[in-house]
Amino acid sequence: MPLKGAAGWALSAPATLAVIGFLLVPIGIVIAGTFMDPRGIFAPYISYFNSGFRTTVLFRTLQIAALTTIISLVFGFMTAYVVSRAPARLRSLLIIAAVFPLLTGVVVRAFAWLIILGRNGILNNTLIALGLTNEPLEMLYTQGAVIVGMVYLFVPLMVLSLVGVLENIPRDVLQASSSLGASPVATFWQVLLPLAVPGLIVGAVLVFTGSFTAYATPQLLGGERQTVLATLLHQRAMVSFDWVGASTIAAIMTVITISVVLVMTNLARRINPMAT
Repeated sequence: MPLKGAAGWALSAPATLAVIGFLLVPIGIVIAGTFMDPRGIFAPYISYFNSGFRTTVLFRTLQIAALTTIISLVFGFMTAYVVSRAPARLRSLLIIAAVFPLLTGVVVRAFAWLIILGRNGILNNTLIALGLTNEPLEMLYTQGAVIVGMVYLFVPLMVLSLVGVLENIPRDVLQASSSLGASPVATFWQVLLPLAVPGLIVGAVLVFTGSFTAYATPQLLGGERQTVLATLLHQRAMVSFDWVGASTIAAIMTVITISVVLVMTNLARRINPMAT
């Protein structure tokens, strides 16, 4: 046993050291730098939250991430359920179709939505041709455009997180629930949903953290009108060269991300003690 334990530590040591050296130490240095301001230890954070523009950016980012997560959960769950209940051969094709967007880059997918949602884009031309509007609608550089791009970006991750979990739920369990008199709605809320909690939590964490920290899609589809924390961080660091301000934003994003992960994990334990 001691030899096996030592071998395990030896095998995991390189990865552990890499995580510490290239992730934890840089994050620690960035966060520590925010507490060395000559004006006071919490001065950068006080300055941030005293700014109406910056707090608006924070709440906008949280709203976009939350809505993206909720919408992705709904569409991802429905898609994953259909895929998990399909025959084996068809299931493989459906999974390939569901995750096909992952084969293209984030910027390429965002540019595709620029073509669809632009003033002279596919959607506006279709609406005008059908007589539903007389002039192009302003769909780009809105919060809705950012959310649409985010959902398209992250639904495949939600599907991948849920398919395996839903496949492992025996059909006999659902049939037993129905045979005992439970309605389809009751079966969903009391049987299917609790058993799917592990996949839901993993998918929700992936989608929320990804959309909360995303840069390319909000920048291309939201522009300056829909500034989020990631684009504000880039502006402070690369345009204003305000490294303390950029580090403050990074620290806030890190704290919120970790808090959301902890809250979702606790929620998973409450819904299904076997989920974590």
